[in-house]
Amino acid sequence: MKLHELSPAFGSNRPSKRIGRGHGSGQGKTAGKGHKGQWARSGGGVKPGFEGGQTKIAMRIPKRGFNNIFATQYAIVNLSDLDERFESGAIVDEAAIVESGLIRKTLDGIKILAKGEISKPITVKATKFSEAAKQKIESAGGKAEVVE
Repeated sequence: MKLHELSPAFGSNRPSKRIGRGHGSGQGKTAGKGHKGQWARSGGGVKPGFEGGQTKIAMRIPKRGFNNIFATQYAIVNLSDLDERFESGAIVDEAAIVESGLIRKTLDGIKILAKGEISKPITVKATKFSEAAKQKIESAGGKAEVVE
């Protein structure tokens, strides 16, 4: 195979519309924009969410509470998941948890919750632990280490 023999897959590239190039092109005169009006003008049209002067839906629906954009968000991992995925004596940190497929993103850190049981002694390194999770890990013979 040579560079000049390469071509795109059939149907993946379409020829561009040649707008305003005469009647024979099928896109002449008004160039597909119809006759006059807001949409026929250069820069015409309406901004997203505009509903013709009617009150926008975003303004009509009720709003409640407060969304703190600066709040810390933790990726949640349950003890039962750790018990299933790791052997006894394993060191479980952020990288190991992501690699095992338990979470995709660590967000602002990982928090270990006590849902389920843990039967193996493992060392868990995470940003936060619930009290019950810490107790369960230590009672199974493992360690719960807080990492910043």
